[in-house]
Amino acid sequence: MKTLVALLAWCVLLVLCWPLALLALVAWPFVWLLSLPFRLVGITFSALFAFLHAVLMLPARLLGGRPRAPLVSA
Repeated sequence: MKTLVALLAWCVLLVLCWPLALLALVAWPFVWLLSLPFRLVGITFSALFAFLHAVLMLPARLLGGRPRAPLVSA
């Protein structure tokens, strides 16, 4: 669904201002490459916090505490 919305937005931009649409088409791979390190840092911190949560809650789980519902992130 996100891809369809992005395609429609690009088509509208192409009709309204075609040089800007072509610039966006050429620049998108470079923007994606620049965002990769930030995504990797986000994944790393998410895994680190999940690990810390598991380590800190281990004594409670060993003593019979009920586990909470898992945190679901988008």
